[in-house]
Amino acid sequence: MLTDTLPTNWSYVSEGGESIVFSYKGPDNPLYTGTVLRLRKCSLTNRNPPNAEAVVFHEEIMARLIDPTFLPKIQHVHVGQGAELWLNALAALCEPQRPLERKRTDRIDSRCQNAALATDLVGCEALTIEIKPKWGFLPSPTHLSEATQPIKTRTCRFCMHSHLKAQPSSFCPLDLYSGEECRIKKALEGLWEVWLDSDGAINNFRVFVHGKRISSEESSSISKEATISALLGILTTSPVLRTLSRLQRTLDALDIEGLATLWNAADVGGNPTVSEWHEFITSYLSSPNAPPPATPEHLRYHVLAYLLSATFKDCSIIVGIASRTVTVIDLALKSIDRLSKWEQLDREILSAYAAVPVQDRKICVDAAI
Repeated sequence: MLTDTLPTNWSYVSEGGESIVFSYKGPDNPLYTGTVLRLRKCSLTNRNPPNAEAVVFHEEIMARLIDPTFLPKIQHVHVGQGAELWLNALAALCEPQRPLERKRTDRIDSRCQNAALATDLVGCEALTIEIKPKWGFLPSPTHLSEATQPIKTRTCRFCMHSHLKAQPSSFCPLDLYSGEECRIKKALEGLWEVWLDSDGAINNFRVFVHGKRISSEESSSISKEATISALLGILTTSPVLRTLSRLQRTLDALDIEGLATLWNAADVGGNPTVSEWHEFITSYLSSPNAPPPATPEHLRYHVLAYLLSATFKDCSIIVGIASRTVTVIDLALKSIDRLSKWEQLDREILSAYAAVPVQDRKICVDAAI
């Protein structure tokens, strides 16, 4: 049980929208040494009850879609007696290290009774890079409106979203996913520039030296040229980016626009159970490139497909430079409640980008087209 350790035995590493990660730094322990602890977070304003289905999502669902070789080894652990007190103590310890924007919106969910332990992918290497690849494709024009089709099929979602957030960069995910060495190198150089310019505030690119995340101010301790060269050699030979792009693309056959048209005509239902996920995966794997028709009777299939695609669009990869390994992390289960928020965000992104003169719009090249 986690409460057999001290909160001070755990060191803050990083966090995403769904969870927060700590590395074990306590006395040698056969269960915890060499592991990281992943804890669920909750909103400061809307503390939804814990989703028990998320506990087995990774090991039962993701392993059917991604070769387990490229997934972290995860085991579940009970927090133990006095869980809320222990988790609140850990939350207080890490609060000074958390990004300001995260502290304003969420915290460790102190009601959690279970947590996940995974292999410490950054603490066991001299140099480790975390990359959030983002969306790796342009949508099919089939289910887009006349107004959005010429925009969405020309400029990728990430680049349009960057415009909305006033965070322009030379990085385009389609370059990273392209499979072409020169374009992947361009993407990596763009990520490095974003890391330097933002002082690491943008989470697309993180650098860890001996398990410690370093800021861009400390970049002189590592060689840009050597690091990008090593990353290039690893990513061009690994199947991981191709797998992520394929899953994103084939699971998002309708775009949020086409999906919204369907759910306006039928009830989307609640969050799927693990059993329903298994049924969906079996159906998807039987014909991943030939989804069912975009009709209300097939709405549930397309909703689950979109939720999975969203997971793969938001995941990260950990690249071990010395071990030449690529591991997919942050494969969090997405809630069906987010669908309407995603549709609204899509509208905001398109509205902002439509105001850009046509001649100034970025052209993103999808290698699969």
